[in-house]
Amino acid sequence: MTEWKDWLIIALYLGASAGFILSLKWLSHPTTARRGVRAGELGMAAAILGTLLQGDIVDFRWILIAAFIGSAIGAALAIFMPMTAMPQRIAVSHAFGALAAALVGTAEFLLGRGDLDTFTAGVLGLEMLLGYLTVTGSLIAFGKLQGIVRDRAWVFRGQNLMNLAVLAVGVALVVALTLSPSSTQLIPPLIVVGLTFGVLFVIRIGGADMPTVISLLNSFAGLSGAALGFAIGNPILILAGALDGSSGFLLSVFMCRAMNRSMVNVVFGGFGASAHTAGEAEERPVRVTSAEEVAMLLDTAGLVIVVPGYGMAAAQAQHKVRELTELLGRRGTEVKFAIHPVAGRMPGHMNVLLAEANVPYDQLCDLDDVNPDFPRCDVAIVIGANDVVNPAARHDTDSPIYGMPILDVDKARSVVVIKRSMRSGFSGIENELFYEPQTMMLFGDAQKAAGDLVHEVSKLPSPVLAAG
Repeated sequence: MTEWKDWLIIALYLGASAGFILSLKWLSHPTTARRGVRAGELGMAAAILGTLLQGDIVDFRWILIAAFIGSAIGAALAIFMPMTAMPQRIAVSHAFGALAAALVGTAEFLLGRGDLDTFTAGVLGLEMLLGYLTVTGSLIAFGKLQGIVRDRAWVFRGQNLMNLAVLAVGVALVVALTLSPSSTQLIPPLIVVGLTFGVLFVIRIGGADMPTVISLLNSFAGLSGAALGFAIGNPILILAGALDGSSGFLLSVFMCRAMNRSMVNVVFGGFGASAHTAGEAEERPVRVTSAEEVAMLLDTAGLVIVVPGYGMAAAQAQHKVRELTELLGRRGTEVKFAIHPVAGRMPGHMNVLLAEANVPYDQLCDLDDVNPDFPRCDVAIVIGANDVVNPAARHDTDSPIYGMPILDVDKARSVVVIKRSMRSGFSGIENELFYEPQTMMLFGDAQKAAGDLVHEVSKLPSPVLAAG
C-alpha cells in the first residue's frame, strides 16, 4: 500500500510538472491561452493532491479550513474584480503567494530549533528575505495601481544608498542565520528588514514601470517558493517556483528592452518622478474635434488602426471600442489594433482586455508588425495611450523616453487622440503627437467618446447606398 501511494505521488507530481510547463507554453499565444489556463489548473490540482497524500500531515482540519478561506477569497476576486483591475489582482496574488511561502519558511526555521544544517538554514533565510520583501512590494504596487498610493516615483536624496544599506542588513542577517541556525532571535529583525525593503524598493518606481515591477515581483515570489522547496524537500515546489521565477525575470528583461532601458535604470532610476505641469502643454495650440467630425473621417477610411492604452482600461471602454470596430468592419474598413509591449499596467494588459471584449485575435498586432502599416493608415485612433506614441522618443536626447521603441502613429494621414485632458503621461513629459498638424483631440471619457463615435458612425449612409 505504501509503495502504491509513493508511485501515485510521483505520477501526480510528474503530471503537475507537465501541466505547469504546458501552461506556460500555451499561455504565450492568444489562441491557446484558454488551454494554458486549464493545464495550469489541472497541474495545480495534481500538485495539491500529491502533497495531501504525503504522510507528514498530522491533522487535516486546519488544511480544510485554510482551503475553504482561500477558495472563498479566490472566488470573490475572480467574480467581483473587473478585467480592467487585473493588474491589481495580479499584485495581490503575488502578495498572498509570497506571504504563504514566507510564513512556511519561518515556521520551518522555528521548528528546526537550531538543528538545521547550514544549507537548509541559508536557503530558508534567503527564502524569508525574498518572501517578505515581495509581500510589501506587491501591496505597494497594488496601492499605486489602485490609486491609493501616488503612482509617480517617490525619490529623495540618498535613497539608493539607503536602499542598498537596508538590503545589506538583510543579507547580513541571512548569513548570520546560516552560520548559526540556533540564533532564532535574528528572525524577527530579518522579517522587519524584508518588509521594509519591499516598501522602499517599489515606492521609487513610477506607474510607467509597473509592468516591469509586476513581472519582477512575480520572479521574486517564484524564487522564494523554489528556495522553500529545496529547504523542505518538495520537488514540485522547486519546479513551480523555478518556472515562476525564471519566466518573471525574463519577462522583466523583455519589458526593459521594449522601453530601451536597463533593469538597473528601472529599479534605481526613479523614472517619472518629476512631472511637467499640464499648464505648459495647454499653452500650445491643439486641434479639437468632435465625434461628428471623426465619423466623417471614418466614413472614407480604408484602414483604421486603434492604439489602446491604460486610459481605455480605466474607462472600461473596450466594449464600445469593439462595437466601433465592428461597425467599421461591416462598412468594408480594414481595422487593426496596435499593441505596444508596455501599454497598460501589466504585460499583456491590452491583449487581455480586448480578448475579454471579443476582439478577434487576428486584429491584434504587436509593434514590429503594425508599424509598417501606419504610413498607409487613413485614421489612427489613440485611446488613452500616451508615452508609447510620443515622437520625442526618436529624436529628443534629453527626453526620459529617448530611444524607446514607439508606435509610429504620427506617420498616419489623420490621428484622433481620445483623452480626458492634456495631462502628460507617466513619464511626465509633453507628447509631441498632440501638436502635429494631422492630429485632432477628442476630449472626454474614453467610454463616452467611443460610444459617441459608435452613434455617429451608425448614422452614416451605407457605402453601397452611397455608391448607388
